[in-house]
Amino acid sequence: MAEERKAAVTMRGNPMTLVGPELKPGQKAPAFNAVGKGLAPVNLDQFKGKVKIIASIPSIDTPVCDAETRRFNEEAAKLPGDVQILTISMDLPFAQARWCGAAGVDKVTTLSDWRSAEFGQKYGALIKELHLLTRAVFVIDRNDNVVYSEYVKEVANHPDYEAALAAARKAAA
Repeated sequence: MAEERKAAVTMRGNPMTLVGPELKPGQKAPAFNAVGKGLAPVNLDQFKGKVKIIASIPSIDTPVCDAETRRFNEEAAKLPGDVQILTISMDLPFAQARWCGAAGVDKVTTLSDWRSAEFGQKYGALIKELHLLTRAVFVIDRNDNVVYSEYVKEVANHPDYEAALAAARKAAA
């Protein structure tokens, strides 16, 4: 049975339980399987040798998730070429693709955790009560080590973009 962290985050002030361990800098990034465009399987190994910013969000169709994904898409153009930004949610890949097309988001890779919630459980980002992912940002270096992690305490708030981007730039240097 997976570890549970009661009241680890709140959603509009209501305490929520996160399933899985809290990842911290210095740990190895857990391998995970998710679903990409066209229901294609995607895993962490496919991004080997790259610095990865992984933004976990509840749903791409909500205001803060929308703004966060657009912000990371804008920032992607300013980052070194070996930095890959991944946004993962429980949204179906078809909904993610539709949203990205409508929003003009083309530099962020969207992944879906709807099939198994494996990412959510391994990264400690699965909200037990809602079966959604919490808002969190992880920066993983070229050797798949966690160099930055932030679990946003109030899910409706934005992450610390500058800290995540700085960690990614440092890892890519």
